[in-house]
Amino acid sequence: MPDSLASDLAFSMSTDYLKKILTSRVYDVAFETPLEISPTLSSRYGNSIFFKREDMQNVFSFKIRGAYNRMAQLLPAQLKRGVICASAGNHAQGVAFSAAKLNCRARIVMPASTPQIKIDAVIQHGGANVEVILHGDSYSDAYSHALMLEKKHKLTFVHPFDDPDVIAGQGTIGMEILRQHAEPIHAIFVPIGGGGLIAGIAAYVKAVRPEIKIIGVETFDADAMSRSLAAGKRVDLSEVGLFADGTAVKLVGEENFRLAKQYVDEVILVNTDAICAALKDVFQDTRSILEPSGALAVAGAKAYLERAAANKTPLKNQHLITIASGANMNFDRLRFVAERAEIGEAREAVFAVTIPEERGSFKRFCELVGPRNVTEFNYRISDAKAAHIFIGVQVNNRSESSKIAKNFIKHGFPTLDLSEDELAKLHIRHLVGGKSPLAQHELLYRFEFPERPGALMRFLSSMAPNWNISLFHYRNHGADYGRILVGLQVPKNEMREFKKFLANLGYRHWDENNNPVYKLFLAQS
Repeated sequence: MPDSLASDLAFSMSTDYLKKILTSRVYDVAFETPLEISPTLSSRYGNSIFFKREDMQNVFSFKIRGAYNRMAQLLPAQLKRGVICASAGNHAQGVAFSAAKLNCRARIVMPASTPQIKIDAVIQHGGANVEVILHGDSYSDAYSHALMLEKKHKLTFVHPFDDPDVIAGQGTIGMEILRQHAEPIHAIFVPIGGGGLIAGIAAYVKAVRPEIKIIGVETFDADAMSRSLAAGKRVDLSEVGLFADGTAVKLVGEENFRLAKQYVDEVILVNTDAICAALKDVFQDTRSILEPSGALAVAGAKAYLERAAANKTPLKNQHLITIASGANMNFDRLRFVAERAEIGEAREAVFAVTIPEERGSFKRFCELVGPRNVTEFNYRISDAKAAHIFIGVQVNNRSESSKIAKNFIKHGFPTLDLSEDELAKLHIRHLVGGKSPLAQHELLYRFEFPERPGALMRFLSSMAPNWNISLFHYRNHGADYGRILVGLQVPKNEMREFKKFLANLGYRHWDENNNPVYKLFLAQS
């Protein structure tokens, strides 16, 4: 095809989507969400970073736009027969809400493993217009079943992303951004699942202000669009990570891929820790909790700026827009998010340190840690010659963890930096313990003290140096008080001195020696 003809065709397609977006029906149900600056991130990175607050839509995500625009284009006869979709999340809620608005019957097929909270949300939005069908163990199972029901009952399938009307509905977000922000924009960061959102935004923005970069963001374990663009064809992933479940798509849409090839400038990949850190960043500025996929764009913008700084081409005083795409967060994930946010922001480094199992070495190591804020400290006596400690330390940047590790090694404490080790971060940190034949004359106590930097080290320094510490567990949970579990090997003839130590310590404490859990899991028989 001649270059001029290809250019004319691309222009025709661009104007076609421009018209579809401008005439979209989304505002029957959706509203123009605010574009809010992030004071904290803007100050930290020296650029103006904005959140496009799609989490504030009535179904808490942008999906209502595309779902409704598709359904609003249907003929009366199609609406009468009804629609069907497959989804375990935000698209299902968008279809349900739209069905209620259009008084249309909707069947929504969800995997049998879908949490009840999401099923309840779909029913709440759709009311009597919606029938939820649970089928299979995965989205793929639900999708196949929905296609079968579509043919059997002559329903209209509402695709979550691979449909021009859905793409156009999502594209209204790009239209709003340009209307809301007349100043120069360096880049717009968009989360990618199947590609409907980025296709719509890119089609509009590149037609109106082509100088603005459109940058997609995916997770390393769900990077179908990134791989597809690199291969020049759609790549079907064999499996995807599920933490950012809203964007966990194995195969991007055909039309979405075509538009992405034409308009998307770059795709950035981020990990789980970076997403958790972005969730915390958004919460600090808005007091809102996004879902993991909803914070993808924020994580991507941070990675983009950090990469530029690392390459010695830092961006300054630029305007960057991030799409806060949704807030359908499962409450039980918040503990995990809080745990990993510190590492994702390079605020916590974790280490495995080996120290000699001899009197005084534990205290010498603690003195080496010094005034640093300790986030976690786990230890259980297990070897007669060496003690293995799992410790977390607050840091200011990623490079600091290697300096700390080198300093420990320099002073005779072999150290492994575990800050990027998934096994350590997910599991090992919770498994340091167990029964030990070396824990003779062990007394187990819980202590509570005001949580402030250096308080843990001051607590340790008050311990009598002649009492061996056989167990130690501490984790900073962000509360006002720190809580420690300590095993001390105190000879029976020194019990009077130990009780005097407890009385003079000044910290609240509890005797746990008769706790059945201690006897079952930690104490020697």
